[in-house]
Amino acid sequence: MIRLDTKAKPLMPDSPLRATAVLTVRNEGAFLLEWLAHHRAVGFSDFLVFSNDCDDGTEKILDHMQDMGVLTHISNDGPYDKSGIQFTALKTADKHKLVKKADWLLCLDIDEFVNIHTGDGTLDALFATLPHADAITLTWRLFGNADTVRFSDRPLTDQFQRSAPDVIHWPWRAAMFKTLYRNNGLYRKLGVHRPRAPRDEADLESYRWFDGSGRELDGDFKTKRLFSNYGQNNFAHVQLNHYPLGAMESFILKSDRGRVNHADLPIAIDYWIERNYNQVEDTSISRYRHARDALMTQWLQDEKLEKLHKRAVQWRHERFAKLMRQDPFRALFSRLMMAAPSRVISAGTARTLTGFSMLGQHDVKTETRTKEAD
Repeated sequence: MIRLDTKAKPLMPDSPLRATAVLTVRNEGAFLLEWLAHHRAVGFSDFLVFSNDCDDGTEKILDHMQDMGVLTHISNDGPYDKSGIQFTALKTADKHKLVKKADWLLCLDIDEFVNIHTGDGTLDALFATLPHADAITLTWRLFGNADTVRFSDRPLTDQFQRSAPDVIHWPWRAAMFKTLYRNNGLYRKLGVHRPRAPRDEADLESYRWFDGSGRELDGDFKTKRLFSNYGQNNFAHVQLNHYPLGAMESFILKSDRGRVNHADLPIAIDYWIERNYNQVEDTSISRYRHARDALMTQWLQDEKLEKLHKRAVQWRHERFAKLMRQDPFRALFSRLMMAAPSRVISAGTARTLTGFSMLGQHDVKTETRTKEAD
């Protein structure tokens, strides 16, 4: 039975395990309630949430939900490490008691939703299915825009149910993963996609990694790999539903906000094309709907929280209207409406593109060695 309590408690009534999700957000107050309710239904016991430079009242929502006992909020207002805003937050998280006392850890973004297919859909069920796992790679399943133009205050997981197929061959970004891992001290640092800085590489041999279909992983998966092997189904037991686009209106706001870890790169039509897959219908995440809705209804009985949520929703509408008065954002919005859904590339074409990519990497390495020799 899935817990509906708002306070941070063990995964299930008889489970001694604590699982902590670490989240960083900016101007995403309208999406917080769904994300938190969903992941509490999945079984996460604790949430450590960092916010920075918000205009939509996100910080006020997080502060209030902290007072309600739902999460722990830390303002991540800088100065920032040279690696960027998110890594600055993760360095702070490394020292936090919620991370130190957690049995399992997972770093997520607000547009990522854990979706477990085994048992009753909880973390306990996943751990029972993969009892020898110390780390489990949760591979992205990209959910496209489904030709949705306007943002509405409805759960993302209900609105967007068209996704990439089970097997995709290109691009490699479509097979990126986040790592759910046992916090036994082997890895010293949190990472955006994976744990970092193993204390003793000799101990990696006994620390066992598995993918979302239960295949055991080795080699660079334990040290640096960020994406699963593509051209195979990685979702048999668990997947990470990824909603990087949302409504076209929301994508404009995302472009305005910019990238978290690569501030020098714009979020434009190329970003859209690499992620707008709508080939199949996937409603598997609906198994959590009842528990999610019960929690959201319970939380929204708090009048202050309800007002803060509505204010965040209203901010999104007002910000979009303001951006539409600027030609670059208006042009992007029109291009989104004209663009067709992304096509799936065949295995043969993907091999050709991979070959070109490897040649390009070889050229870069050769050029680097030449410069170092000079």
